[in-house]
Amino acid sequence: MTTLASFLFVLGVLVFIHELGHFLLARWNGVRVLTFSLGFGPKLLKVQRGHTEYCISAIPLGGYVKMAGENPDDPQTGADDEFLAKSKWQRFQILIAGPAMNILLAVVLLAVVLMRGAAVLAYLDQPAVVGVVQQDSPAAKAGIQPGDQITRFGSADVRTWEHLEMAVASRPEREVDVTVLRGGREEQLKVRPDLTELRTRNDARFEIGTIGVLPDVYPSIATIVPGKPAEAAGLKAGDVLLAIDGERVVFASQVSPLIWKKPVDKPIEFRIRRDGVDQTISVMPYKEGDQTRVGLGPIDASRSYKPTPIEAVGMSIERNIEMAGMILNTLKDLVTGEASPKQLMGPVGIAQLSGEAARTDFISVLMLMASISLNLGLLNLMPIPVLDGGHIFIMAIETISRRDFSLQVKEKMLFVGFVLLMTLMVTVIYNDLTRIAWIENLMPWR
Repeated sequence: MTTLASFLFVLGVLVFIHELGHFLLARWNGVRVLTFSLGFGPKLLKVQRGHTEYCISAIPLGGYVKMAGENPDDPQTGADDEFLAKSKWQRFQILIAGPAMNILLAVVLLAVVLMRGAAVLAYLDQPAVVGVVQQDSPAAKAGIQPGDQITRFGSADVRTWEHLEMAVASRPEREVDVTVLRGGREEQLKVRPDLTELRTRNDARFEIGTIGVLPDVYPSIATIVPGKPAEAAGLKAGDVLLAIDGERVVFASQVSPLIWKKPVDKPIEFRIRRDGVDQTISVMPYKEGDQTRVGLGPIDASRSYKPTPIEAVGMSIERNIEMAGMILNTLKDLVTGEASPKQLMGPVGIAQLSGEAARTDFISVLMLMASISLNLGLLNLMPIPVLDGGHIFIMAIETISRRDFSLQVKEKMLFVGFVLLMTLMVTVIYNDLTRIAWIENLMPWR
């Protein structure tokens, strides 16, 4: 029920905002709106106010605003409150208002999230300098080395570790050109990311790419348990953990598993850095239950921020522009085949992520809504007939050519757009179904 309720909430808000944009600009430009519907199909609830019927329909996968004289084959009375009676500039405003509202919503929601402040891993906004190349990984096979700075991954510019992780995730099992900066010179390599399954708590499965590189960072000791071996051996809070028994550590999540598997009758050597000086400290562990422990708590390096409302809006705009660039680049890569179509997600995938976010906290739901709203706004601006961007594209061509297309030509364009949209829908629904384990088991070709 949590998944269904969160899905209906997320999609309902995004669709309402989109259609509200069309509705408000239609009314602003004097166009008569016949229907404002959340959902498609049979109308479950409806109320008439003036010329407009407001309703909630049975299929909650979208919505629509029906305007008088909207389509060339609609009855045309010649009244000046019909959509096609308006100038191209006015029609452009009405069409672009829906996607624009989704993009604006993404900015607002992300700003709300940012205003709360947060602590984020410090390495994510640093250059993608490789600290560790995992053995037998795609990166190792490609010749990537510790100390390399990855500056380009396929068609994606890589300025930070966050950029790299997103670029790699969208390209599983695709051979990709990689540019690395090594010793002040650029090197061109090729790497084929492995496909890895990411499972959420509700057992939804998402396929992402990995290449086996880790950043050049180290965790540090956050806490020392009084009276335990770590304190007795001389370890201190603030010490940077470089290695455990000679094994390099990068993240705090690696520390406890490394200690747990050690025998209790042999000291563990901790290579640390304190006040810029490296040293080794031996600690005799102890047993607690069935796990080996020494009495310390590690933490990853992070940075905290707490922006003012104005700063949060500025950060949100900057972040959304950056994300929009990544989304458009991914769409281009889908067309060229560089990115995997398995990354596309439909209603089931959105529902799974909505349920996962709802089980975390409301801020996670807002983050998800901001991301989907931005994607929805940009998708609707694509120059595909049937979508808002397609109608805008047709009007632009008509304006440039200084003549309107015939009804037959427009019908053919809309049919092509419909076929493209249905192809996209089939792809995302198939991807959604493969993320559900019991359904995938019924697919012998998988």
